[in-house]
Amino acid sequence: MQPILIWGAGAIGGSVGAWLKRAGHDVTMVDVVEDHVAAIRGPGLRITGPVEQFSVVAPALTPQQVTGTWRHIFLAVKAHHTEAACRALMPHLAQDGYVLSLQNGLCETVIERIVGRDRTIGAFVNFSADWIAPGEIMFGGRGAAVLGEVTGRMTPRLEELHRVMLDFEPNAITTPAIWGYLWGKLGYGAMLFAQALGDKGIADCLARPELLPVWRALGREAVEVALAEGVDPQGFNGFDPRAFMPNAPMDAARACVEAMVAFNRPNAKTHSGVWRDLAVRKRRTEIDVQIAPIAEIGARHGIACPTVAKLVAMIHEIEDGKRPMSDDNLLELIPA
Repeated sequence: MQPILIWGAGAIGGSVGAWLKRAGHDVTMVDVVEDHVAAIRGPGLRITGPVEQFSVVAPALTPQQVTGTWRHIFLAVKAHHTEAACRALMPHLAQDGYVLSLQNGLCETVIERIVGRDRTIGAFVNFSADWIAPGEIMFGGRGAAVLGEVTGRMTPRLEELHRVMLDFEPNAITTPAIWGYLWGKLGYGAMLFAQALGDKGIADCLARPELLPVWRALGREAVEVALAEGVDPQGFNGFDPRAFMPNAPMDAARACVEAMVAFNRPNAKTHSGVWRDLAVRKRRTEIDVQIAPIAEIGARHGIACPTVAKLVAMIHEIEDGKRPMSDDNLLELIPA
């Protein structure tokens, strides 16, 4: 593949960039954190954690330093920075190029509005990584990686991209149904945002038996809205959308949650990135552009999403310093 520009070299973009650079690809990384950019240039970007430990030196720039045009741009900024990043990279996107969204949420809808539908490729990733410090990313565990055209077509450029991504995730796949995976991740993602309300890690939080009605409600609201949108949500890494269909029994949700606990239990990344945003980095989360749209889109279909709406409000209260992080917060999400 021709040179790759990774716009956003944090946990996701930095991980993908490091593996691809080590595999011999021509990778340049872009990030707004100047110390991080300087570290990537030298002494290098270090990948730590139980999966692999290595470092790579790569060209790295701040957005203001980018010049020229690129056919392959991988976007990996936080969801709420998508529009600004797209407008910044737009002058550097070749007319026959594309932007690949390595993000959580429905960011592809924002990207295609700015760069065009034919220049947008979607992706679903579920690996675990944390930005620790400038020049250091902890890679906690592998997870699903799925690539798909937003149009649903299987194209030569998608095949080419897949061959490249295999150098990062050997089990990466392509799909004509990328929206199904993105909506599936919204259901699971809502549960991760709920975990961020308290102190327990992902596995321990999911395993709390008294919270099964919460997981069931969040999953059901996301799945119901997806179905109303004409999307068949897809499962991954223990999460099975069928367990949260409107008429699915409680035992199906319980079995699914147990599978998610089993997937997350051995992971070196014990807490979600959302939890790190609130507890460690003290910054606002992606909830308005990642989880709130479930309720907003649901409203257009006449579907109430009270658990999602309550979760969004509680996260905002923590962001605004009006609510402390506590495991008891999750009890408030139990449906009446």
